[in-house]
Amino acid sequence: MRKISASLAVLGLLSVGLVGCSLPGTQACPRPTASDSAVTDLITVSGSTDDAPEVELYLPFHASAVTVQDEVIGEGSQITSDTQLIMLDVSITSGTTGERLVETAYDGDLSRVSTVAQWTEVVPGFEDALMCATEGSRIVVALPPGSISEGTAAGLELDPEDTAVAVLDLRKVYLAKADGANQFNISTGLPTVVRAPDGRPGIIVPDAEPPTDLVIQTLKKGTGPVVTGDEPVRVHYTGLTWDDRTVFESTWDDVAQSVTLDSMIPGFADALRGQTVGSQVLVVVPPEQGYGDREQGAIPANSTLVFVADILGLDQPAPR
Repeated sequence: MRKISASLAVLGLLSVGLVGCSLPGTQACPRPTASDSAVTDLITVSGSTDDAPEVELYLPFHASAVTVQDEVIGEGSQITSDTQLIMLDVSITSGTTGERLVETAYDGDLSRVSTVAQWTEVVPGFEDALMCATEGSRIVVALPPGSISEGTAAGLELDPEDTAVAVLDLRKVYLAKADGANQFNISTGLPTVVRAPDGRPGIIVPDAEPPTDLVIQTLKKGTGPVVTGDEPVRVHYTGLTWDDRTVFESTWDDVAQSVTLDSMIPGFADALRGQTVGSQVLVVVPPEQGYGDREQGAIPANSTLVFVADILGLDQPAPR
């Protein structure tokens, strides 16, 4: 058995991009119920979810379709988008020999995050398993021929006609967008925010002079952990300049970013500090708490900046 620490390297990944589809939204996101007991009854999984599982198969094991069984159902955040970040421990067992082909480190390190799409790119059969799954779940997946990408199967020395069995332990799921309760704010003379179904904000700046003081408004109030600055925070954000309404940066075209408060401009850092995961925050940053009289890329000197940030989770720093 080979044991590799990096969760994507486990499956022989070099580099993968994001796929274009999206999974259903939260309100229409039930777990699949098409598991075939004639298949799952041939799989026995035991052991603590904190460790690599023990897997016993009735050999030779064969499945003709991807079959999913929730061994443990977690109570954490739910996967609703293929661009969501997750931390996953995985073990894969041969249906022919019953031998473990590969497994992740199972060391409690939550810093090795990947998108759902990165996993489903290399193991398409994981899409059914991860769709609408919740943090803390242990999921058993029968992977018939063709449900693992050709390159990955070759890297695992898995015969093209063989079935494999994967056990997925879903350690962490970052939010896809802020999911907190809407908050009432008095917004006279301040930007207003509209949201696309995927959470991407649109920011409407009024035809008015910008405020001279830092403005922080909590638009959605989450119930997750508090941002203290002791850990990196994972955010989606859009930033634009007040005067010309030009968006100079948006993470929504990529994946949510991990930021430390001491790396941010003072006004943005102050807006995030003390907020809770699941919140959405509007902040108007005057020049002296932004970039001041310095031009910064596409941002002119002495610019008032407007940000909308969705707080999606706290990161565990990588072990030293």
